[in-house]
Amino acid sequence: MDLKEKLVSSFMAFEERVDVHSDLHDIRTKALKNFEDKGFPTKKEEAWKYTSLNAILKNDFTVFPKQENAIEFNQVKKYFLHEIDTYKLVFIDGVFSSHLSSTTHDGIDVCLMSSALTKPKYKMIIDTYFNQVASKDESLTTLNTAFASEGAFINIPKKKVADKPIEIMYFSTGNEAALMVQPRNLVIVGENSHVQIIERHQSLNENPVLTNSVTEIFAQKRAIIDYYKIQNDNSEANLVDNTYVSQQQESHASVHTFSFGGNLTRNNLNFYHFGERLTSTLNGITILNDKQHVDHYTLVNHSTPNCESFQDYKGIFSDRSTGVFNGKVLVEKEAQKTNAFQKSNNILLSDKATINAKPQLEIFADDVKCSHGCTVGQLDETAMFYMQSRGIPKKEAKALLMYAFSNAVIESIKIPELKQRITKIIATKLGVNLGFDL
Repeated sequence: MDLKEKLVSSFMAFEERVDVHSDLHDIRTKALKNFEDKGFPTKKEEAWKYTSLNAILKNDFTVFPKQENAIEFNQVKKYFLHEIDTYKLVFIDGVFSSHLSSTTHDGIDVCLMSSALTKPKYKMIIDTYFNQVASKDESLTTLNTAFASEGAFINIPKKKVADKPIEIMYFSTGNEAALMVQPRNLVIVGENSHVQIIERHQSLNENPVLTNSVTEIFAQKRAIIDYYKIQNDNSEANLVDNTYVSQQQESHASVHTFSFGGNLTRNNLNFYHFGERLTSTLNGITILNDKQHVDHYTLVNHSTPNCESFQDYKGIFSDRSTGVFNGKVLVEKEAQKTNAFQKSNNILLSDKATINAKPQLEIFADDVKCSHGCTVGQLDETAMFYMQSRGIPKKEAKALLMYAFSNAVIESIKIPELKQRITKIIATKLGVNLGFDL
């Protein structure tokens, strides 16, 4: 039995395990039917032209862990932003870990998706937001919807500022020979509220894992959201990350994606505008080696006037690694006075490394300021020569140029301790000590 058949056949048993109301049952059933009809995406689809899941799907994945697996904090401390105090939502093989987590209901909700889906006090919120911005058509998103039960539920009410960052951590222990997990996150940030969120998926050994994650983010009027995704996993880890952002008037939503590790990573990032004078920011740094593959697929749907969006993706590829950037800006007829900027800059350090880039603008309004661009090249030999002539060894000169290339995105990080952490990861990926005071 292949993975699709295993998932479809296990759906009824899954529903018997979860306590859900009839409305959610109908949502699940329709979602499963969509996945059953479409199956896993293939390279025949334009959106997946450069990314194949075939090799991954040959693994015999366990779709539900057989047991709860405990790990201790000292085993995973290095993955947390332990330099500062944070709220923590920690999941081990898809199961919530209470002893590693630090949740709250004190003015804000930082708790479990399973609680929000089943407790009556959250019913109105779930009815209003759950599955409202996520695609009803994209097969992997609907697969996640069919099996949605656990993940992070974050609700920041009106006029509240989260007093510390929130970390969402998903650990895979490797106790299963191969494991598939499908976390579901729902983030609601009320009017005039502010939150910072850090999300990470981390395998603790080399057994294959496939994560199919869906996150829905709702930014109400004048809300501010800074969302950071750290993707630096082991060589057998595969991640499909589907993120959907709904923005209201004068909100600011930023998603920063740092892709450094893993076997295959696919980031589907979709922004939808439902109010005027709002700003969307999509930043990313990708540094790959070996045969790693990262695919960024972005959409910003400008449907209202006087809004801005900024996309800045940097990629550095060595060995036989492969990168994909497929970014689309859609400006609808009503979205006059739109300011949309999209950029993908890439450096190839090897003749066998590959980048496939397809920046797109689709504009139906006539009073807009939009631009897009893509560059692919190698390090500047003149700059390399200049630095070496000043006594900087070749390896360090090369690393400094690559760091400078990424610096605009690094500087956009608003949590100083996270900025230090990302800088350290980049130095490790580049194989040098950059000499910064960290």
